[in-house]
Amino acid sequence: MAVPKPCRGQGGGLAGGSAAPSNSCSSSAASPTTTSTSITDTVNGSHHFTINGYSLSKGMGVGKYIASETFVVGGYEWAIYFYPDGKSAEDNSLYVSLFIALASEGTDVRALFELTLLDQSGKGKHKTHTHFDRTLESGPYTLKYRGSMWGYKRFFRRAVLEQSDYIKDDCLSINCTVGVVGSRTEGPKIYMIPVTESNLGEDFGEFLDSGKGADVTFDVDGEIFRAHKLVLAARSPVFKAQLFGPMKDLNTTEIKVEDMEAPVFKAMLHFIYRDVLPDMHELIGSTSPMASTSMTQHLLAAADRYGLDRLRLLSEAKLCAEINIDTVATTLALAEQHQCFQLKLVCLKFAASHLKAVMHTEGFDYLKESCPSVLSELLESLARIEKDSGMVTRYRYEGLDGSDVNGRRVRQRT
Repeated sequence: MAVPKPCRGQGGGLAGGSAAPSNSCSSSAASPTTTSTSITDTVNGSHHFTINGYSLSKGMGVGKYIASETFVVGGYEWAIYFYPDGKSAEDNSLYVSLFIALASEGTDVRALFELTLLDQSGKGKHKTHTHFDRTLESGPYTLKYRGSMWGYKRFFRRAVLEQSDYIKDDCLSINCTVGVVGSRTEGPKIYMIPVTESNLGEDFGEFLDSGKGADVTFDVDGEIFRAHKLVLAARSPVFKAQLFGPMKDLNTTEIKVEDMEAPVFKAMLHFIYRDVLPDMHELIGSTSPMASTSMTQHLLAAADRYGLDRLRLLSEAKLCAEINIDTVATTLALAEQHQCFQLKLVCLKFAASHLKAVMHTEGFDYLKESCPSVLSELLESLARIEKDSGMVTRYRYEGLDGSDVNGRRVRQRT
């Protein structure tokens, strides 16, 4: 290895005594210049809130409100609050009030807002208050904690509103846009190697479809399915115990499955091998939403039976997305029977919000017979909705549990 020579001054050595030192020994490699950029922008989202029966909401009282469903923007939940008689007693109900509120936990959430009362005449003369597209002297609005609000106590004089084109067929329409402010720092990307998506599910799915290496068969309602013990045991604790546990079945090559339809078992195998839900419409050969929901309900029960927690959650999420008046009662019964607490809460809230219509469905009769204890929870959910809206709706509930809205027993007419 060559030894570097000692550095000498420009005078050619040490002679001459006091020659100034040279900088020729400095590193020839300059330090690279790096950069980064701080970017502050907004994550925007909008919600449309319709108030039907505006005239019936009057007289609720000052400070009483009608609230929209919560919606998510920028990782936070928000809700619109409309006060038909105003928010402040000092205004003597001369104005309606309109606010947007932070509905989830948060501290010092900075955001821009826009509240728009829609002109329903088609002339486009909307009433809008906005932070967007203009300079704010003090910057975005800061909400300190859950329940913090931004809006207007005197959003619109009530007498003028009721004579305007903002009300049509006793209906008000409100748009709200929220822009949550966030900052991030970006630096240079020196290199990037693209990575393909995982095809693990496709690879295992090919083994299921081809039957190669299959070492167990299932007889489900007369239809035969071939599968692989190791795959089943790896995915399901129930199959693991059944095929390899100390109490395993005597015959682990041919197993008969009771109390399950063949399409449901096929859908469950699809998930076990591919880790995704199958196309329900393709599986059942029908485009009927009711048929798809029914299949998903059976699949959730199968997931619970075989300990497939992810399949259970996927089924819950799909049922939640497909909830409607015709299916909510049977889905609520299913959620109660299989202890799906999140799905149960969604069903209770939806059923309570559409109770009169739900009570006329066949599924409601099944709910009453199979899960009578849920009816009291349904009434409690209805009471919470009425309390939150500041309104009391006096329906008759003789068909629900034999009592009226105040809990008194009702004698049935003959």
